[in-house]
Amino acid sequence: MAKKAASFAALGGLVFSTDAGRHCPDCSQPVDACICKQTVIPAGDGIARVRRENKGRGGKTVTTITGVPLAEDALGALATTLKKRCGTGGTLKDGVIEIQGEHVELLLAELIKLGFKAKKSGG
Repeated sequence: MAKKAASFAALGGLVFSTDAGRHCPDCSQPVDACICKQTVIPAGDGIARVRRENKGRGGKTVTTITGVPLAEDALGALATTLKKRCGTGGTLKDGVIEIQGEHVELLLAELIKLGFKAKKSGG
């Protein structure tokens, strides 16, 4: 059973205000001006590295793409585009796009076509 909060301060901050409406629980800014979702572009050399991996995945092969110089929202949109192009599933974890199956050459060509600097990494 959850314990009741003893005061408004114990609730963790402002959640709704009549001045600006709803507030983000993370940054306490109005939802329209929330800065949490606006992640910065990761620092790196700007080269997308595409590699095939199967260690730690129960023998399943995945193609990973790292180092893409995009913010989190744009990276998610790119992952969706690449998954559709390959016709497979995949995910976005910690800035790394994982596509199910071995699609290194196809993804290299697609990233170059989309205007990214890409190269094959690993074996």
